[in-house]
Amino acid sequence: MRNALILLYGLLCYAVFFLAFLYAIAFVADVSFVPHTVNRGFVAASVSQAVVIDAVLLGIFAIQHSGMARRGFKKWLTGWMSPSIERSTYVLTSSLALILLYWLWRPLPGVIWDVGRGWAWWLLYGLSAFGWLIVLSSTFVINHFDLFGLRQVWLRARGAAYTPPEFVDSFYYRIVRHPLMLGFVIAFWATPRMTAGHFLFAIATTSYILIAVRLLEERDLIAAHPEYQDYRREVPMICPWPRPARRTERNFIPSRR
Repeated sequence: MRNALILLYGLLCYAVFFLAFLYAIAFVADVSFVPHTVNRGFVAASVSQAVVIDAVLLGIFAIQHSGMARRGFKKWLTGWMSPSIERSTYVLTSSLALILLYWLWRPLPGVIWDVGRGWAWWLLYGLSAFGWLIVLSSTFVINHFDLFGLRQVWLRARGAAYTPPEFVDSFYYRIVRHPLMLGFVIAFWATPRMTAGHFLFAIATTSYILIAVRLLEERDLIAAHPEYQDYRREVPMICPWPRPARRTERNFIPSRR
């Protein structure tokens, strides 16, 4: 029964994540069939109030997302929780932080650019869709089901031991070290209508990605896998160009956070 409940918990966490991910696309693209987007939602009493609220919401997500990914926190969490649901719990709390952001986000007035409805409109939305495709497909290049906790709970339900997946640097990971983050950056910035609120969202999330990857995530990867140091010197972090020296073939564990 305990294993069955753990499996059910993992499935529910994944379902919440999947819905939050789909809503993220609609939120950034400002589609009309969802109630709140980056350009529509609760109207703040003033611009300064909107900026403060949005900054707090972005900060909540950043603290949760990076804090729970740290080794010390995971060790503390698995001290009283089954290790098989640690990843699912991380996925659930990240999704809830995003849902909170979608719900309480305050749009900001002002338009930075608007390309209208011509060919540029289609080009930018197509580029944004390409970014989201990179995000999703990158998770399958590594291990989608392990990344979002399903593999862990499935192995627990079967009574099998969990072993961290190992990967060869292939496909996107030959071009950049963090293609998933590259996809997010493309999706956030490729918009035919950049409002002040969208600009705040894009610049804050891009800054967070660059800082968190460089100072936190890559430090953990180097500590866990010494060979990652060479990989880091030979493959760009997020921007594919300029290319460093040609690298040799080696195995490594790509980013899982």
